[in-house]
Amino acid sequence: MKRRIFFALFAAVSTLTASAQKITLLVGTYTNECNSNGIYAYDYYTTSGTAVERSSTQGVVNPSFLTYDPAGFVYAVNENGADSKASAFTFDKSTAAFRFLGSQPTNGADPCYILADDKNVITANYSGGSLTVFRRNPDGSLSAPAQVIPHRGRGTNPQRQEKSHIHQVQFTPDRKYVVVNDLGTDQIYLYRYYPVAEKGILMLQEAIPVKPGSGPRHLAFSPKGEFAYLLQELDGTITTFSYRNGVFKRLREDSVVPTGFTGQIGAADIHVSPDGRYLYATNRGSANDISIYALGPDGLPQFRKRIPTKGEGPRNFAFDPSGNFLLVANQKTSNITVFKVDRISGDLTDTGNTIKVCSPVCLVFVP
Repeated sequence: MKRRIFFALFAAVSTLTASAQKITLLVGTYTNECNSNGIYAYDYYTTSGTAVERSSTQGVVNPSFLTYDPAGFVYAVNENGADSKASAFTFDKSTAAFRFLGSQPTNGADPCYILADDKNVITANYSGGSLTVFRRNPDGSLSAPAQVIPHRGRGTNPQRQEKSHIHQVQFTPDRKYVVVNDLGTDQIYLYRYYPVAEKGILMLQEAIPVKPGSGPRHLAFSPKGEFAYLLQELDGTITTFSYRNGVFKRLREDSVVPTGFTGQIGAADIHVSPDGRYLYATNRGSANDISIYALGPDGLPQFRKRIPTKGEGPRNFAFDPSGNFLLVANQKTSNITVFKVDRISGDLTDTGNTIKVCSPVCLVFVP
């Protein structure tokens, strides 16, 4: 009897362990640059950093950035000029099946970032220089735009900052605010968030200027939410802020660009490691590398090294849920590089594992 119980428990633990090792990875792509189906779903194995394709959407235009909702919904932008939209899907983790629920116009060209909670979905419209807020219907589909907020202004770079170009929207850790990075105006905008308001879901609280001509792109909070790190695309600056109760305080500026660098700069994405010990940032242009910084109790980044991303045009990157691997989406060479993370030193080592997919932009792990 005891032996049967032992083997039953062993089988149950083995099943749970195997289940924990395999999770879902979603990849958003551009469909107008090569032969892409849109959004791809992979079985990803956290013990090896390998992935096997399971499914994809069909006929979805440029779902370059996406987000997953734990209720089983996927929301994606359709970055398509004046005809840009936001789309909603159900996603079944067991079968990896997508079901299209519909789309709504963003009323702002080329959305490049999307944010969702259980009440609303928000897009950052790059070429349109605007924010769009959609309410979520009970079935997970999107309402018509409930709020569209245009930004005005320009920066000092006439080629890239001739108008507003909103590049990211995200919640503050307390979820009381939405932070908006505007590459075109060299401003971070802080909006108070009223999720159930009939009107004025987003209300402007403050505009925070950054270095002229720097082009704020992506911002990452530390795990405890006390620090924020802003990556600026045009000059590669990283600005460190302290954050508390809706107040950003600038602490220091660093750079992903080495001294004497004369190539093209295109800083892209920035994240803090899950344990809060290291900061990572990608630079495209002619560098195609990722910079690694150690973070101390004061939150200030201390440069460690730069390594190539084994591809061109590194856009979004993500830690897998184990924290043992970091995946980089190289848009221009249509490959996702898998790096092993040294949890002690923060170093990255190429595993040799590569996910080949047309023009990858966004990586999302499904819990």
